[in-house]
Amino acid sequence: MNDTVTALGNEPFWLVAAKAVFVFVLLVLLTLFTIVFERKVVGRMQQRPGPNRVGPGGWLQSLADGLKLALKEEIIPALADKPVYVLAPLVSAIPAFLAFSVIPFGPEVSVAGERTALQLTDLPIGVLFILATGSVGVFGLVLAGWSSGSTYPLLGGLRSAAQVISYEVAMGLALVAVFIYSGSLSTSTIVAAQDDLWFVLTLPVSFVIYVIAMVGETNRAPFDLPEAESELVGGFHTEYTSLKFAMFFLAEYINMITVSALAVTLFLGGWQAPPLLSRVEVLSTGWFPLVWFLLKVVAFLFFFVWLRGTLPRMRYDQFMKLGWKVLIPVALLWILLVAAMRVATDELDREQLLLGGGAVVLLVLLASALIPDKPAPERPADAPQAALVPQAEGGFPVPPLDLSVPPTPRSLARAAVAPAGAGAGTDPAPTPEEASP
Repeated sequence: MNDTVTALGNEPFWLVAAKAVFVFVLLVLLTLFTIVFERKVVGRMQQRPGPNRVGPGGWLQSLADGLKLALKEEIIPALADKPVYVLAPLVSAIPAFLAFSVIPFGPEVSVAGERTALQLTDLPIGVLFILATGSVGVFGLVLAGWSSGSTYPLLGGLRSAAQVISYEVAMGLALVAVFIYSGSLSTSTIVAAQDDLWFVLTLPVSFVIYVIAMVGETNRAPFDLPEAESELVGGFHTEYTSLKFAMFFLAEYINMITVSALAVTLFLGGWQAPPLLSRVEVLSTGWFPLVWFLLKVVAFLFFFVWLRGTLPRMRYDQFMKLGWKVLIPVALLWILLVAAMRVATDELDREQLLLGGGAVVLLVLLASALIPDKPAPERPADAPQAALVPQAEGGFPVPPLDLSVPPTPRSLARAAVAPAGAGAGTDPAPTPEEASP
C-alpha cells in the first residue's frame, strides 16, 4: 500500500490533471446516462416507452434537459438569505465529485509511457475520506432548506440532517467488518484483498446493511423523505430554479454513482473480473477491467431504479425505526461475530469452527421454536369509548380508542330526519355529493 501511495503522490502534474479530467467527464457522462436509464427502466416497468424523441433512441434527453435548466430564468425568493442560498448548491455538488477521487476503477496501465494506476489518488484512510465528504455534502441540503425562507424547505432540510445522521452510523458500522477482513482502510488494498473471494460472499450481512444504508444516505425512494412531494411540495429545493436546481439534481445522481462504486469496491471485487473469468489475462489486465467496474456500477444503479419503481415511500417513524432499532443493533452484533470468527480461525481448525457454528445455529432455532408467541391483549367489552365533543362547545372530534370509524355528521343528520320504518326497507336516496365520484 505504501508503494502505491508513494507512486501516486509523485506522478507528473499533467498525468494527475488528465486523470482528474477523466474522473470529472466520467461522472458527468454517467449522470446523463443514469437519468435517461432511470426514465426508460421505469417506463418499461409501467408499460410505456420512456424518452424516445431527443437523440438516438431518446438517449440525449437528459442533455437537453440540462441545457434547458441552465438557460431558464432564475428566481430568488424575497425572504431568502442570498449568500447562503447561492452557496448551498455548491456545498452539495462539490463533495459529490471529491468522493470519487479515491475509488480505484482499474489496474495499473501505461499512459504516454508513464505507469499509473487507474485511480486519481490513494489514501491510507480512503474509505473514511468518502464518508467524510458525504457528511459535508448534506450541509448543502440543510443550508438550502434554511436559507430559502420557507417552511417546507426547512422541514426537508431538517429531515435530511436526521436521515444522514441515522443511516451514516449504520453505514460506518457495516464497513468495520470489511476493515477487519482486509486489514486496511485503503480502497486499493481492499480490492486487492478480494483476489480469491469477494467480500459479498464472506460478509453478506455487512453487504445488506450497506445497501440499505446507501439508499437512505442518498435520499432515494423509498427513503426520499427530505423531498417528499406529497408532504413537502418539493422538499429542501422547493425554492430553487434554473442552474441551482440542476446542481442539486447533479449532486443526487453523482452520490448514487459514488455509493454504487464504493459498494463495488468493498464487496464485489472492484475492477476485478468475476471469479470464473479472472484467470483470463486479457480480461484482467490493461484497460479492460474498467468495463467490469462500469458494469457492476450500472447493476447497482439499476437496483436504485428498481426500488424507486417498486416500493412506496416509507413513513418517517418507520424510516427512523429501521435505522436506529434494526440496522445499528444488527451491525453491532455482526461486528462482534466477525471479530470472534477471525480470532477463532487463527486459534481453531476449520472442523471445530464449523461444529461450533452449527451448534449455535441449532440452539437459536430450538429456542425460537420453544418460545411461545405473546397473545395480543383483548379489549374489555365494557371499556369506555372516547366520545365526540361537539365543536360548538369548544371541543375537538376525538377518535375512539378502538380506532373504529365514527359516524359522519351527514349520516347522523340523515338518521335523525329519517322516518321510523325507513331502515327496514330500502336505503334513502343518496345526496348529489354522495353520488358524485
